[in-house]
Amino acid sequence: MTDTGPSYALLPGAPDSPVLLHVPHSSRVIPADVRAGIVLDDAALERELDHLTDAHTAEIAARAAEAAGVTPWRFVNGVSRLVVDPERFPDEREEMAAVGMGAVYTRTTHREALRPEGTDPEPLLARYFRPYAAAMTEAVADRLAATGRAVVIDVHSYPTEPLPYELHGSGPRPPVCLGTDAFHTQPELLAAAREAFAPCGETGLDSPFGGTYVPLAYYGGRREVGALMVEIRRDTYMTEPGGPAGPGLDRLAACLAALVDAVSR
Repeated sequence: MTDTGPSYALLPGAPDSPVLLHVPHSSRVIPADVRAGIVLDDAALERELDHLTDAHTAEIAARAAEAAGVTPWRFVNGVSRLVVDPERFPDEREEMAAVGMGAVYTRTTHREALRPEGTDPEPLLARYFRPYAAAMTEAVADRLAATGRAVVIDVHSYPTEPLPYELHGSGPRPPVCLGTDAFHTQPELLAAAREAFAPCGETGLDSPFGGTYVPLAYYGGRREVGALMVEIRRDTYMTEPGGPAGPGLDRLAACLAALVDAVSR
């Protein structure tokens, strides 16, 4: 990882699968030299990781891949989003920069200092963000070349109660929130997701989190690249915050596998 290799892993699926399960926020790993630039003490950092890590989502994706009829590809981040958040814009387009949570976070979930004032994000962007973005772009390109299309399904989770950093935390918080994009989330993809996750209870749209992840090279330009964000409310499968998984994890993995199968046809 990092000095000895990439900070992410692309796990191959079936050659004819268009699906890429993207798991960007499941890791708690912070390399020692990056940790040195964070002002929280160890106990406070562990609490912050509990709040921000999408715990067990890599396991949900792994089990779904194993259960699916056509094995999807998986792209899994190996470091914490406190290193860099690969799903943020690295510039002024990112609305979360208003609360210090752009591509390189400077504030915590409770809007307290995470990094010193005036921290230069560029070294972390160069070391982690841009290589990650390039690798995701290449992974999508490979699926397009192999199958003529690509479907990026983001696997996330979110806390049952809103945290102070949330810009849209006052809206509904359903068991499964589906984040959409007007260009890349095709109606049939959304319909398949609603059907697949029906066993988990209510599915909502774009609240408390909305949008999707699409590599910028394809964003708004290639309709063959479909995208959907799956946000799972944490109380449905784990003990909050940061605790062990429960029996709900198996149900969610089965639902995700059903979605993979539906869009692989």
